[in-house]
Amino acid sequence: MLDGKILPLASLFALTLSTSLPINASENTFSQAYSDYQTALKQGDHAQIEASAKRAFELGEAQYAKDSVDLANLAMNWAGAIEKQVAPYPFAEKNLPQTAKANELYQLALTNYKVHYGKEALELIDPLLGAAQTAAEAKDAKNDLLDAITIAEKSDNKKLIADIKMAAFNRLSNTELYTRSVRSYAFEAYETYKEILPENALDRVKATYVVGAVEYAEKHDDKAIPLLLEVVKQFEALNYTHPYALSAHAYLVELYERQGKREESTAHCIAIGKMRPWADTQEQQPIFRTAPDYPVSYAKQGKNGFVTLNLTIDEMGFVRNPEVIESKGGMQFEKSTLKMIDKWRYAPKFENGKPVAAQTRVRIDYYIDKS
Repeated sequence: MLDGKILPLASLFALTLSTSLPINASENTFSQAYSDYQTALKQGDHAQIEASAKRAFELGEAQYAKDSVDLANLAMNWAGAIEKQVAPYPFAEKNLPQTAKANELYQLALTNYKVHYGKEALELIDPLLGAAQTAAEAKDAKNDLLDAITIAEKSDNKKLIADIKMAAFNRLSNTELYTRSVRSYAFEAYETYKEILPENALDRVKATYVVGAVEYAEKHDDKAIPLLLEVVKQFEALNYTHPYALSAHAYLVELYERQGKREESTAHCIAIGKMRPWADTQEQQPIFRTAPDYPVSYAKQGKNGFVTLNLTIDEMGFVRNPEVIESKGGMQFEKSTLKMIDKWRYAPKFENGKPVAAQTRVRIDYYIDKS
């Protein structure tokens, strides 16, 4: 989301002091609350930012008109602070009261901004995006986002338009309102970023990942691979771990496995293992799995069963020496499992930052729903 507005109170306080006008207790208390908010911002203390923004807003309600820009700015500050304190959409149940409050504050700011700036002013974009992000219903979020896009498209700011379209995609892509139009927002933003931003600009890299992930989901492998490789390349150059880089590697493992390119897949398995700087010692992680074929004769009989295997995952993430240690239902379940298991890929186990071979155990269940 675009940065929230900072309440321009410095000049107000300077005027008060320079003209030697008396400051009443409530004004002084508000001044301190806002000063506390600014200090918390500088320190990056999110809990204190939210607490001081809340206090500044509540004291501001007694000092400013309900339809004033000043109160709207205070509402924006508090709403933005709340957002940083709660999980991203979809919000956890425990966060619904906080996000509902944030949405109420964004709506207040939006109403006041419309009065003072007009219904098509760029100033409306921040509260519109905030309201969309905190809306309980996807349809309300969509309406706010469409308004923001309409306002932005009347400007000459290509970056702003792209940012809002990407925000619209991110908000709506996992909802029932995901359509080809929503999909196009990400691709349009990506094309704009390619035009105006350098290759290593974070917004461009993130957009490359999003478009690559969409192509991956739509099984456009030849389009997805170069996009995801670009993401990996740029994050390696930026020299820090990002969830998008981790996901890009995982997608590439599956894409290369689909094409039977196991050597290329291996490199990304190793990269994933190395991308977890918080754990020099970590267990192997499954990345790519395929389901076994259900034996036809057993399926006709409605036969269920399972196979438990002991596997060795080597330094490259390949499955080695699969050993059946328990099974139920018949030998065909074991044969089907052993035929499938060597296609699985893992990020290897790491000890002291180095990949090592290690054993793991898995159970494959065969079950036919007879209901």
